[in-house]
Amino acid sequence: MDNLYVQTIRASISGMLVFLGILFIPAWTFAYWQGWAFFATFGASATLLTLYMAVYDKKLLERRLHAGPGAEKTPAQKVIMTFAMAAFVASVVIPVLDHRFSWSPAVPSYLSIIGDACVAFSFIMIFLVLRANSYAASTIQVDSEQKVISTGPYAVVRHPMYAGALPIFIMTPIALGSWWGLIFVPLFIPVLILRLLDEEKFLRKNLPGYAEYATKTRWRLIPGIF
Repeated sequence: MDNLYVQTIRASISGMLVFLGILFIPAWTFAYWQGWAFFATFGASATLLTLYMAVYDKKLLERRLHAGPGAEKTPAQKVIMTFAMAAFVASVVIPVLDHRFSWSPAVPSYLSIIGDACVAFSFIMIFLVLRANSYAASTIQVDSEQKVISTGPYAVVRHPMYAGALPIFIMTPIALGSWWGLIFVPLFIPVLILRLLDEEKFLRKNLPGYAEYATKTRWRLIPGIF
């Protein structure tokens, strides 16, 4: 079997096990339907996305495997990604603890289902980004053959990957049945903005044509707002 596929399978299995631990150890019960629904939605979506890359774009899969603070090239991005990962874990763990100890009023079941639907929609948006841009690595870098992508979702905003991920961070607490988890959403937004601003600085300097693209595509993240 191709070594890349072996790495992908190992990373996927270990990631799912860690995810299960984050969801159900703090809950201290498996009787948590919101947790199972979120795990199924997130896990199935991530798996389908990985299968797409494995079948149609192995180079993209390899780029996406190298992720996290340790894979970043600059100290600033290492710090930013550390805070981003901490914020995401907190946005999962706090709702789980809220479920266990009933800190906040119960979230209606239909809202949790809507939250899961928003998570699935996020992965669809991310899929569209990856299909349009084979160079969409998990870290900030520029490949020697990389070109500016200005079509598809990149014609709407300059950072559609981050825009696509926003519903995940916003709706995860609701999907998990917690109001308290929403307090981490405002904390995550500044971290995301710092990352994309630093990324833009790097791309303007290292990717030919990006400055012109940034002039034509006005909005970075949300059309009409930012």
